Amino acid sequence: MNIHEKYIKRCIELAQNGFGTTYPNPMVGSVIVYENQIIGEGWHKKAGEPHAEVNAIKSVKDKSLLKKATIYVSLEPCSHFGKTPPCCDLIIANEIRNVVIGTVDPNEKVSGKGIKKIAESGANVIVGVLEKECNELNKRFFTFHKKKRPYIILKWAESKDGFLAPEKEISQDRKPVWITNLHSRQLVHKWRSEEQAILVGTQTVIDDNPKLNVRDWTGNNPVRVVLDQNNRISKDSFIFDDTVKTIVFTKSEINISAENTTFEVIDFSQNIIPQILEVLYQNQIQSIIIEGGLQTLQTFIDQNIWDEARVFTGKKTTFGKGTKAPILSGKISAKINIESDELIQIRNHD
Repeated sequence: MNIHEKYIKRCIELAQNGFGTTYPNPMVGSVIVYENQIIGEGWHKKAGEPHAEVNAIKSVKDKSLLKKATIYVSLEPCSHFGKTPPCCDLIIANEIRNVVIGTVDPNEKVSGKGIKKIAESGANVIVGVLEKECNELNKRFFTFHKKKRPYIILKWAESKDGFLAPEKEISQDRKPVWITNLHSRQLVHKWRSEEQAILVGTQTVIDDNPKLNVRDWTGNNPVRVVLDQNNRISKDSFIFDDTVKTIVFTKSEINISAENTTFEVIDFSQNIIPQILEVLYQNQIQSIIIEGGLQTLQTFIDQNIWDEARVFTGKKTTFGKGTKAPILSGKISAKINIESDELIQIRNHD
């Protein structure tokens, strides 16, 4: 590992402190080095608050050293006025002559403009240090800006014999049938706090009446996204409690007095996935967990519109018959045991 990689790696570590709190902004870390010593560090904590470079520069006690220092940043410094002023202007104003950048910002408002501006000021600029790792750090942000859709995570739990749910009895209450243990369920709630939205189909809401919020962890609730073509979901369901922003996709308008709930009319006779993703993109949603059920998950799989899958197997649970789990093939990127459960993660490198 060369010296630039060492400090960009530190930038990535710092940036990760903002996981789940910077939306719609990317996670960014910055380090300032003078004579091979770190004299300043910072990361972006929340949209509207100072960016990583601002925090790093602010943390330097002796500002006179900045002219002789090198600033490292995991993502190209911004060049436009958003909620905060451009970071490249701050770097130029402080006469920092050496700038090392992990990767180029895919946002068309930036995308090379920050690098160009800094270089034109006379600074030495190096770009593309640990580029792959910096892109991975902000895979949601990159997917959103490059593919014009959210980063899509498929998630489900299946029994040891390959079922999502047992055969339903007519008298059964509207509540989930748990396949995994408490630790796996807590992990799922942690994931919910890290992503911007969560999507389920009609039957899942009818059968399980899920809350789709964060309970076994501390963090932000994701936007609830629900498919309800024919308005079959009972209005006393948790998804209509107006406690969390909720988007319902339907084929016809519906009147319901709820501040936090919106209804989006789409054409269910056409392919619904692009229509859903377009609405989510317009709502600035950069990541979404698809929680099911079978039909919803399999639709995303069959159209190969997904980025990652997280599949639990409850090794202690067997159903014998019921709703079969989705069929998904791909290279397993991780396999983890969570007590009696197994979690496999699959990345789609299409």
